[in-house]
Amino acid sequence: MGNQANLSIGSVAKRTGVTASALHFYEAKGLISSERDASNQRRYHPTVIRRVSIIKAAQKLGLSLENIKNAFASLPSNRTPDQKDWQKLSMAWQEELDRRIASLQRLSVLMNSCIGCGCLSMDKCPLYNQDDHLSQYGPGPVLLQQKEDQP
Repeated sequence: MGNQANLSIGSVAKRTGVTASALHFYEAKGLISSERDASNQRRYHPTVIRRVSIIKAAQKLGLSLENIKNAFASLPSNRTPDQKDWQKLSMAWQEELDRRIASLQRLSVLMNSCIGCGCLSMDKCPLYNQDDHLSQYGPGPVLLQQKEDQP
């Protein structure tokens, strides 16, 4: 970062709309970095503002901090992520988002069917689990889990 790391934590928090504690947390997770000045205060390079913005956007998409960290590993650490970098990140995340959307759509169809019949009981449901045949596959909502695991 060198001598360009001159933004205080307060400045970064104000510019990005996150709290100082969130910045500390992101730093502890390895998503952003800072340097210490002569008085041992954190100083951030201006590129951290773009990184925090990407973190916030990715979190709104429902991505975990671990997914975000893995994606950041492919980005240069000493320059501001640009449009090309964002395209690379968004393409990598698209498959995950598509999978989640499909899973939620399947859940919606199953939920509507269940609510429509009124029984609200997977062990007695005549449509999805007649005679509790799903119990042989283990505990929990195995029908929903199987559907989620399918491509």
